[in-house]
Amino acid sequence: MLTGTFRLPADGLARALPAMSAMVAASRAEPGCIAYAYAQDLLDPTLIHVVERWRDRAALTAHFATPHLAQWRAQFVVLGITERNVGLVEGEAEST
Repeated sequence: MLTGTFRLPADGLARALPAMSAMVAASRAEPGCIAYAYAQDLLDPTLIHVVERWRDRAALTAHFATPHLAQWRAQFVVLGITERNVGLVEGEAEST
């Protein structure tokens, strides 16, 4: 499982929603994706929480090579995304 956060500018959510929605939809359609979600923090509206669950490490590795992930990352500067902190929770990316 991958979990983490990233930050948007105070007025940036509306501008980022189309790109975020496209990323979530494309990722959920990938083979091996169990769950993929972004959620706005209730107490800090500039903070977005990320949760991803993948069938196994191979599915996660394939996700990292997708065009939609490259497109999403290319938009970080334009959307003002900062403080990106997403990491693997060991033992959760592989099926049990």
